[in-house]
Amino acid sequence: AVAGARSARAAAAAMSVFVTRRIPAEGLRVLSQASGCRVQQWDSEEPVPRAELLAGVAGKRGLLCLLSDRIDREVLDAAGPDLKVISTLSVGFDHLALDEIKKRGIRVGYTPDVLTDATAELSVALLLSACRRLPEAAEQVKSGGWTTWKPLWMCGYGLSDSTVGIIGLGRIGQAVARRLKPFGVKKFLYTGSGPKPERAAEFGAEFVPLTRLAEESDFVVVTCALTPATQGMCNKDFFGRMKKTSVFVNTSRGAVVNQEDLYDALAHGQIAAAGLDVTTPEPLPTDHPLLSLKNCVILPHIGSATYATRNTMAVLAANNLLAGLRGEPMPHELKL
Repeated sequence: AVAGARSARAAAAAMSVFVTRRIPAEGLRVLSQASGCRVQQWDSEEPVPRAELLAGVAGKRGLLCLLSDRIDREVLDAAGPDLKVISTLSVGFDHLALDEIKKRGIRVGYTPDVLTDATAELSVALLLSACRRLPEAAEQVKSGGWTTWKPLWMCGYGLSDSTVGIIGLGRIGQAVARRLKPFGVKKFLYTGSGPKPERAAEFGAEFVPLTRLAEESDFVVVTCALTPATQGMCNKDFFGRMKKTSVFVNTSRGAVVNQEDLYDALAHGQIAAAGLDVTTPEPLPTDHPLLSLKNCVILPHIGSATYATRNTMAVLAANNLLAGLRGEPMPHELKL
């Protein structure tokens, strides 16, 4: 009897998980209906406080987290040696201390592919909003600034016959190019860790150095991962090489951009406009200088924010977690 009780406790511990936020119901349902899975959740729309995170992860075998949760050595120490699987509800993983996680033999699941289309759609929407000055124009209607038709009033820049530069021709970069091509884009340039001819063929895209992409592009769209090589790459030198009529869009990670340099470029007319779905920090303080500019459109990191996409992400994150706990192949595992 004693041995049976110990076995039951061990089985329960093997499927104990901590979920760091209120996630779409479909994902939580996958976990709660899994045999033997015991779920503890920070049931709020707001991020879990650090103390609650450290307490919640203690003794757990699995952790389902978000990109806003910093999973570092302190969290891993608080979890203890029982932690075997981390599943992040994101395609990005720069919030995870991967070296430390690898050292401890913890498996990691993530959610690529499923948010590609939603993020690409948002990237195009942000580009159009910035280049055609849509928020600024809408505000003129509300404030009474719309008085009569004027030949040069609210003029922006169109995509027809333009050159578009994409930094990072991965899944999202390709999906952005695929959506922009029908607008009549004349030429696609791209840059990254190396040429990707099989990816570029569909768009006739040319692999070029970052400096040339900056100099020749009418529109620059950033869709790369955040790495030591890409951190701060869009800086004073980069913006200084861009055309005065060019538009810059970032839907990757805020830290790819030096925001002070971007502010100077926009404020002094070095580039025409910018659209950002990601910033540093997030949320961006309401008194940040970028928010004072009419030629900068900033969104609250909503690239994947469609109901269908978020539901699919939650289910995938849950299935990654369960597969890892069972010692099975994950639908999407990050190879460390």
